[in-house]
Amino acid sequence: MKLVKSTLALTVCTILAQPALAANVDIYGRADVSLQSSDNGEGRFSEINSNASRIGFKGTHEINDNLAVIYQAEFEVDIDGDGDVFKARNQFIGLKGALGEVLLGKNDSMMKQSQGKTDLFSDYNADIKHLWKGENRLSDTLTYKSPKFNGFQLGVTYMAEEDVDGQDALSIAAFYGDKKLKKSKVFASVAMDSDVKGYDTVRATVQGKVKGVTLGLMLQNQENIDSGAEMDGLMVSAKYKVGATTLKGQYQIADHKGGEKNTGITAGVDYKLAKTTKLYAYYTTFDLKTADSDEDYLAAGIQYKF
Repeated sequence: MKLVKSTLALTVCTILAQPALAANVDIYGRADVSLQSSDNGEGRFSEINSNASRIGFKGTHEINDNLAVIYQAEFEVDIDGDGDVFKARNQFIGLKGALGEVLLGKNDSMMKQSQGKTDLFSDYNADIKHLWKGENRLSDTLTYKSPKFNGFQLGVTYMAEEDVDGQDALSIAAFYGDKKLKKSKVFASVAMDSDVKGYDTVRATVQGKVKGVTLGLMLQNQENIDSGAEMDGLMVSAKYKVGATTLKGQYQIADHKGGEKNTGITAGVDYKLAKTTKLYAYYTTFDLKTADSDEDYLAAGIQYKF
């Protein structure tokens, strides 16, 4: 642990001390901590959760008018003190130019990126990964993203075998629009995983605004490569902003073919104190037919971005 802290501190000092070598360096992060009452199937208990709190460094260095180096080193920070202080998130280096960008390192798969902002409770207990596969951050990857053409963009993630007995994998996605819905009225994507973490997966996503309500829809099919077990999934989400308050709701289904159906439903509210800070609360409950018992979580917390 001391070695990790020392290495991180040395990295920060090196970046800050050499601005000429690391142009346009941004230090960013998010602190997100909640107090919650949880029942994960074994009884109710209280806990403090650090919900994927993070700190990172990213930037660009222009080589010439047509080419730039891009880089990022992001770490999850365990603010509640219940685990390792630092854990690697997206960390890569690459080149960006007129033909798109190529990245090498650890990165979210195209399938994971394809959700955009449709999962309104990402990084919390209600995250879609609780019922579905496909939310993968992969090591040993080569990532390519094309330039945008009339709002359309293509992306590919290739994960190398790493050793003789390893298995390579591929994640591909096509995107349309802006995931923040600021530059377009609609965000849509179609993604496919081939042999990623033992699954073949197809996912379609669409999100847009209708009379002030932001609505989202995700459809998914996944197949376990070894067992052949399949699942069809559906998720719908909605949020509505009233002044500084945002009301949110989400419903998710995981229908296992020839087996049981799992469902999850979540309701939440955000209250914006400032551009960088919000208070929030949510309640989520899972009806898990494939498990011995159901789960539910009631949480309230604070999030600060910098």
